[in-house]
Amino acid sequence: MKENVLDVLMYLFETYVDAEEDPEPDQNELRVELARAGFGDLEIERALEWLDGLTDQQQCLNYGNQTAHGTRIYNEFEHERLDASCRGYITYLEQIGILSPPQREILVDRLLALETTDIDVEQIKWVVLMVLFSQPGQELAYARMEDLVFDDSSDLIH
Repeated sequence: MKENVLDVLMYLFETYVDAEEDPEPDQNELRVELARAGFGDLEIERALEWLDGLTDQQQCLNYGNQTAHGTRIYNEFEHERLDASCRGYITYLEQIGILSPPQREILVDRLLALETTDIDVEQIKWVVLMVLFSQPGQELAYARMEDLVFDDSSDLIH
């Protein structure tokens, strides 16, 4: 069974996002649960490190007012990992108010931390949900993003 870090993260997200239990499971409980679900030790460790990185990123990003109206310039490494459709989708999410500039930076950091060379828009959608879910006060943005993720009819022409 060949899974990647995003598969593990999506499993955790789908399993625990709607859980009625208040206390979050500790990392040892998560390891056992993920191993029982069939994920490999390496992917489990990388996913847990990714989640730790998400928490760390929330605490170190502070931006002034000028950043809110700036244009994001991607460096060469980011260009290699995030193609034009990915960068365009991130810009779109920012323009429609789902992502703020600090959230965009967390998103880019977490996408690059996936250590995969084939990042696509569908993966971005799931990572955006995880970023928004991890931040207090983002319920509206999360609900809007959830609509974009689960709305299959958006491709239909009326």
